[in-house]
Amino acid sequence: MEAGRLDRMRAWGRTSLGARLLRLRAKRWQIAQCALAAGAAWFLAADVLGHDTPFFAPIAAVVSLGTSYGQRLRRVVEVTLGVAIGVFIADLLVIQIGSGAWQLVLIVGLAMTTAFLLDGGQLFVTQAAVQSIVVSTLLPDPSAALTRWTDALVGGAVALVAATVVPAAPLRRPREQAALVMDKIAELLRAASEVMVTGEAERGLALLADARATDHLIRELQSAADEGMSVVASSPFRVRHRDNLRRVSDLVDPLDRTLRSTRVLVRQTAITAYRHGAVPGSYARLALELADAADAVAAELAADRMALAARPQVLAVGERTGQVERSEVLAAEVILAQLRSIVVDLLLLTGMDETESTDALPPPPTTTP
Repeated sequence: MEAGRLDRMRAWGRTSLGARLLRLRAKRWQIAQCALAAGAAWFLAADVLGHDTPFFAPIAAVVSLGTSYGQRLRRVVEVTLGVAIGVFIADLLVIQIGSGAWQLVLIVGLAMTTAFLLDGGQLFVTQAAVQSIVVSTLLPDPSAALTRWTDALVGGAVALVAATVVPAAPLRRPREQAALVMDKIAELLRAASEVMVTGEAERGLALLADARATDHLIRELQSAADEGMSVVASSPFRVRHRDNLRRVSDLVDPLDRTLRSTRVLVRQTAITAYRHGAVPGSYARLALELADAADAVAAELAADRMALAARPQVLAVGERTGQVERSEVLAAEVILAQLRSIVVDLLLLTGMDETESTDALPPPPTTTP
């Protein structure tokens, strides 16, 4: 038992390390960009402008850029102005009233009030307060008045330029993630088909657990789509990708719907196997054909194309759902209905609207064995 526990712990450690390395790989460009922006901001403030220890410049650059593309330009503006206002007010007041506890109360209060009056967001107000504290407590040097304010602006300017330089990876990721979701749907459909044929209850329950663990795929897809749109919004060099990314963003809901429908199918298949219910072989074949159609949709998405070319294959599967035999087993009838529902969902992914997708299905079969 102890050996088994150790094996599980080692497996968890390897999985956890792998996940952390994947996250690091995904963020390596942003990390490098922040590091380069920090160095550039310091160089401009120290070597070009001649400021002594201008650490507000790299601070403003790094905090502005961060490791996310979401609302990057807004973040650059808010952080730059927040740092600049906090530093500016603290510098002016330290010259007049010095530093201490009651001076800190006054300085922080004025910095936050000014930020609020400028209709700043939470990041704006927080940076104004934090930087005013730094200046009035750690660096109360009246001789450096206004120099640090200039450093903050330099850092913000560097961040603003850096924000427009983004790699192509965030623009590819939404399509890649959409294809990954479709690959998982095809995998679940094939596995469900096998359970329909074999009736293995344990396999069905294991498949159901696997299907229930797929919510993160849609969250990652939504995150990728949002990040892609943020890249387009922050970089004038990527504007031409806006329409393409918007089309991918429009696929998030249909993909979520298709994955949910597939989970329902898997659940019904697992329940039927657990109760030793019989499923017609034609239903299992339909699930396999749907898996092939899902593969065709995934291939189109991975190739950075809308899935229009996969529509005839999906329509063909839909046509066959009206030709199979009916079952007297209620659970099997539910499986057939769910297969037809997945056909409609896949047609949405090929560009058809809700009405067209529903109307494309033939009437359900009326005969029973």
